[in-house]
Amino acid sequence: MKLIKISEDKYYAYKLQAMFDCYKWDPQFCDNNTLSKHVLILTKQENEEIIKLTESLDKETRLAEEYLNRNKKTAKKLALPRKIIQQISHMQNYDKTKNIRLMRYDFHPSSNNNWVVTEVNSDCPGGFAESSLLPDLARKTIGMPELEYTSFGEKMVEAINKQLNHRGTIMLVHCTCFSDDRQVMQYLGDTLEKEGYTIIYGAADHIHFKNKKAYCILENNQVSIDLIFRFTPLEWLIQMKPRRWDGYFNTITKSCNHPISIYAQSKRFPFVWKDLEKVGIPMNTWKSLLPETLKVKDLRQKTGYIYKPVYGRVGEKISIPEACKEDEYEKILQDVRKHPKQYLAQKRFSSKALKSEEGKEYHVCIGSYTIEGKHAGYYARMSLYPRIDSYAEDIPVLIEK
Repeated sequence: MKLIKISEDKYYAYKLQAMFDCYKWDPQFCDNNTLSKHVLILTKQENEEIIKLTESLDKETRLAEEYLNRNKKTAKKLALPRKIIQQISHMQNYDKTKNIRLMRYDFHPSSNNNWVVTEVNSDCPGGFAESSLLPDLARKTIGMPELEYTSFGEKMVEAINKQLNHRGTIMLVHCTCFSDDRQVMQYLGDTLEKEGYTIIYGAADHIHFKNKKAYCILENNQVSIDLIFRFTPLEWLIQMKPRRWDGYFNTITKSCNHPISIYAQSKRFPFVWKDLEKVGIPMNTWKSLLPETLKVKDLRQKTGYIYKPVYGRVGEKISIPEACKEDEYEKILQDVRKHPKQYLAQKRFSSKALKSEEGKEYHVCIGSYTIEGKHAGYYARMSLYPRIDSYAEDIPVLIEK
């Protein structure tokens, strides 16, 4: 694994093309550039290793969530929101053959030369355009067209075509007030329109459910929906008023992702592994890759652990001292003391930094997608600190032949 720098004389054009041709509309967070000046190169062996681990993790995760969906008593150990617990009995008509299951597993290189997986983005993973279009732009920019990559967009189109066969209406459900959500959906929508689909962009409450089927209620788009592509996280969805969200849990309309995704999205997922193994569902890959995870109340005097929110996203509120800004670290500790059930403790691992050509050291996180159990490309980010948060930079991933 290595970093290759995009030369200064080419980076400006690269950034413009990323913005206007690759849906990277706003490549910054606050005053920080979030489009890396580097390209991440994996060896063939590293790529094959990640793919093998990813697909093994995915097999375990999908078996686990199907069991949890049938066993409410075990699922309660995940401390899911009460509104979602109430919906478990309504999800029994879930049919995996009529839905598309999308996940992204976050891999980190460790200082002992092993891979560490810190979580699975089971519910609403993003980064679609960055993993589909940026790699090709990057290899042309650095003059290495022989390098390879897997396009997430192509794999997702294949999965949707398998379900709908180039016909029908797809509603891309997202938080319409956020441009960074819209750019993800716009890339997917433009790509699917080329396949012949009718695309509707809307918020979660723009769908009405009747007889378990989904219908769009937007003016001039009041039609039945053939597939829901949901990019609104479930823990946000259930706060929606008026209450139209419960239809998502028992709909027979095809979807990506179905709410069954909430089981593994909870970072308390490791707390049900013993129950799963008792009924013959092995979690060996997960146990070998995820750092030891404990309930806050069980940490006691143990040292070397960090706190993570149960439903945290984009690295928010992770208590790595050197990565925290100003008084952020103390505020996290205060919040943990007030709301211990909203956090967990995880053994901190030593992240292996990659040194760039100019001598800077970066920590990387390689998000490995799966669609229907098969690897579907990478979305990677890197940071000067061992926490991948909103300040981290998007970096395209290429693979040596």
